[in-house]
Amino acid sequence: MKTITVGETAPLFQLPDENGQIVSLADYIGKQQVLVYFYPKAMTPGCTVQAQNLRDIKAELAELNTIVFGISPDESKRLAKFCVRDELNFTLLSDVDHKVADDFGIWGLKKFMGREYDGIHRLSFLIGLDGKISHVFNKFKTKDHHQVVLDVLNELA
Repeated sequence: MKTITVGETAPLFQLPDENGQIVSLADYIGKQQVLVYFYPKAMTPGCTVQAQNLRDIKAELAELNTIVFGISPDESKRLAKFCVRDELNFTLLSDVDHKVADDFGIWGLKKFMGREYDGIHRLSFLIGLDGKISHVFNKFKTKDHHQVVLDVLNELA
């Protein structure tokens, strides 16, 4: 698993959103910064806290010309339930075959309670207007992810 790093061009992707509509990263390059955050599974406790906190800072993110895409291996139907249940105000994308997670280098071996399995490693990437990775968020807790993101965005502004 080789995770992409700062300065590398972000892998372009097209994925279905929570409504089954295709979203293309290329449509946002040059217009807005994009925070792509990968999370293991919709509606689980840690993923819910992380999503709710990002929901609550949407205005601050907008002021910093940044939009959010949450990516998980969940089907669009489950993502739609997550959006409704938690009143999410940003786009969730379905990466069922984990191709985009592979492209970003965050799909791989995980360990939990003595069990090993393949899955998404919880990382986030800030993609600049130029389409390159301007920051990799790899040290955070789900409950403070949003604040770490805001702190970096404010430093970069």
